[in-house]
Amino acid sequence: QDQVVESGGGLVQPGGSLRLSCAAGWFGGYALAWYRQAPGKEREVVASITPSGGTTYYRDSVKGRFTISRDNHKNTIYLQMNNLSSEDTALYYCNRDGSIRWTWGPGTQVTVSA
Repeated sequence: QDQVVESGGGLVQPGGSLRLSCAAGWFGGYALAWYRQAPGKEREVVASITPSGGTTYYRDSVKGRFTISRDNHKNTIYLQMNNLSSEDTALYYCNRDGSIRWTWGPGTQVTVSA
């Protein structure tokens, strides 16, 4: 498995939106997830998606605001983030969902600030 590469982060005002992307050589039949790590905090799962894309999971704090999706033909997953708040500021990563993970990519920084 090639290293994943995340993109799409940036600086956005509170209430704004961003769409993150994550690409790799091959996602295959893996459940995938977006994670984030804020300064001084543990890395946490934000959202996950099954191999077919039929089932998704969201942590409570992002439910109704974030949407995870995947395009298996493009080996890419996405995270649409709406109504962002300062609490969403973090470095965002994608990886396999669960305890077995690939090498972490560089992540993409999301900063929500007025």
